[in-house]
Amino acid sequence: MKNFGFVKVAAAIPTVQVANTAYNAAQTLALIKQAAREKVRAVVFPELGLTGYTCADLFLKPALLDGAEAALEMLLKQTQKLDVVFIVGMPVRARTVLLNAAVVCYKGQICGVVPKTYLPNYNEFYESRWFVRALAFSGTDVTLCGQTVPAGTDLIFKAGGFSFGVEICEDVWATVPPSSTAALQGAEIIFNLSASNALVGKHAYVRQLVAQQSARCMCGYVYASCGFGESTTDVVFGSNALIFENGHELAHSTRFTDKSQLLCAEIDVERLRNERLVNTSFRTDCALETAEPYAEIDLAQPVMPVAQLTRVVNPLPFVPTGAELDEHCEEIFNIQVTGLATRLKAAHAKTAVLGISGGLDSTLALLVAVRTFDKLGWPRKQITGVTMPGFGTTDRTYKNALTLMKQLGINVQEISIKKACEQHFKDIGHDLKKHDTTYENVQARERTQILMDLANQTGGLVVGTGDLSELALGWATYNGDHISMYGVNAGVPKTLVKHLVSWVAAHETADKKIQRVLADVVDTPISPELLPVNSKGQMTQKTEDLVGPYVLHDFFLYHFLRGGFGPEKILFLAKHAFAGRFKEGEIKKWLSVFFRRFFAQQFKRSCLPDGPKVGSVALSPRGDLKMPSDANVQEWLKELE
Repeated sequence: MKNFGFVKVAAAIPTVQVANTAYNAAQTLALIKQAAREKVRAVVFPELGLTGYTCADLFLKPALLDGAEAALEMLLKQTQKLDVVFIVGMPVRARTVLLNAAVVCYKGQICGVVPKTYLPNYNEFYESRWFVRALAFSGTDVTLCGQTVPAGTDLIFKAGGFSFGVEICEDVWATVPPSSTAALQGAEIIFNLSASNALVGKHAYVRQLVAQQSARCMCGYVYASCGFGESTTDVVFGSNALIFENGHELAHSTRFTDKSQLLCAEIDVERLRNERLVNTSFRTDCALETAEPYAEIDLAQPVMPVAQLTRVVNPLPFVPTGAELDEHCEEIFNIQVTGLATRLKAAHAKTAVLGISGGLDSTLALLVAVRTFDKLGWPRKQITGVTMPGFGTTDRTYKNALTLMKQLGINVQEISIKKACEQHFKDIGHDLKKHDTTYENVQARERTQILMDLANQTGGLVVGTGDLSELALGWATYNGDHISMYGVNAGVPKTLVKHLVSWVAAHETADKKIQRVLADVVDTPISPELLPVNSKGQMTQKTEDLVGPYVLHDFFLYHFLRGGFGPEKILFLAKHAFAGRFKEGEIKKWLSVFFRRFFAQQFKRSCLPDGPKVGSVALSPRGDLKMPSDANVQEWLKELE
């Protein structure tokens, strides 16, 4: 069993009693034990949690400081056999000064002490009254609970399969947070011990702050802020905990509760490493970092396998949920429209020519073209939509294509390809009854020739309709539908095309007839319609029966290119995402098909027409994917098998 780069972490929020170190230690211990039972590898607690953050001048009393140290000693003794790293906050005496510090502990040992870098001393905060900031602390170690241990902000801790750094509350609010440097020095996860009070609007700001820092540092970020029991003399603390991974929220706590909480999530460290490997800005910053290398402290914690994930694995990684779906659809549609408008004007084109099949992709391309011409103030009649019935065209798609074009008010042409294809079969000596690859590709190339010639006649551009998923699988005829003068769907995966067409129906037109056609297009099975219909006039060729479900292929594509994952991890993720929908054998079968086709069909992508990138995954050889057309797939198949 593997862990596939997943590290289970936690943010703990115990209830506290101000200055009652024994009570606070007991609450902390209970959550550490819970974390160990739940197979957490590292858990972080709030700032000054062993004493309470709101002790004020009591921080200067030896009784409180002795109590805090005794509380830590109790925790060390009680956790000697627990395989979990815990990070607690407490005041630490360092010779003649007092530090607001995080103490990193594992199996009865103090591994290091990280003092707070920036002390807030404004509004309701008076930390400089009691503590010395890290930059004014010249020592490199402290003696705590009878152990002399490393101390400083320049510490990186290596635990079970990951490395981490620590910062405290205000540090992340600073212009240059310590976590930025820690990330450049190799920290993959940052733990933040915080005591941020609740104010109107502040939670949203904190959430944005943590999200942005995790994205900027390409790291996991685990934030634990104090809650119930802190003094409410002037402020209230809201039990705020957050876990983020590279800008994406994995978990958040229940705020304003009087109960202790343990917030857990798995952070995908492998993905973070891949992100950093790809991002040249991050790599350059690392190379040019002038600071002395941070000290690495190896905790000798074993790597723990992960059998089950608690984090949600989205089966539709290209498709956002909730309100974000509408926002993303609008933005993607506008990117497509702007891309086409710019290309039309740059090419001094007078018209746009599209092949309209009544299927999903050509429908989306037509909707983009119509919106583009409206934006430019050009007549829609300068768009020529061509329906080209062939041997496999069904009445359903044929009628939808004609109805849609007429209702949208574009120039409509109908050109049957049957006679031209029959003549071509005769010319090359191909048996019309032999329904093989040649039979199919002749039709696709004939349609492309018609479109290209019409574009020449009208001084226009052929607008391509093929989508990102088809490009990934090479599901296009070379020099047929593979070719256009501008491919507006090149960056849009099939699972998102459906949502875009539905979004246009809901937001871009009030015409009920158009809305009905678009709804039927979305419901129509995906097919190139290149094989003859059956006796009932129904399609006999369904794409997903041949190459597999697009919902799976889009999932594979996203995690292969965006995450950089191999087949074994993609299979692991897919089993979680599609549990109850696809069996492992089905997923594995189509994953093998994906890799075989992806490698074998690269030659089609190597001469891909121009088209706009709309998301974080694209296949253009001029942009995201520079891959040899004759690369061998065996290493990936070997891992899968």
